[in-house]
Amino acid sequence: MVAWRDGCGELEVGGGAPVPLEVAASYRARTRGLLRRDHLHGAILLTPAASVHTFRMRFPLDVAYLDRRLRVIAVHTVPPNRLTAPRLRARRILEAEAGTMAGWGVRPGVQVRVHLHGEVT
Repeated sequence: MVAWRDGCGELEVGGGAPVPLEVAASYRARTRGLLRRDHLHGAILLTPAASVHTFRMRFPLDVAYLDRRLRVIAVHTVPPNRLTAPRLRARRILEAEAGTMAGWGVRPGVQVRVHLHGEVT
């Protein structure tokens, strides 16, 4: 069992190149999320989370819903000023700029890995 905390690391999808990753595990970090940003280099992992909103966001997002084992349940592109419905079984959400997840190979059924300061999850 991983004790998630705010921080940085890398996301691994399949055997592809690592993707820069921010982890938002605290209530404050999840609430702040991507507000007031014009872009995101890499991805952000919200944990725990089962839905997201894009109110006051400046750009559309790719949103991947992950189960407790970090397997992708669903992927959607969400425009600004929307609210997503909670996903059954979703425990974490991965967000990135719209259009980037397909290039990384993020799709339903794919297992992702998170590397944080020497830890692998």
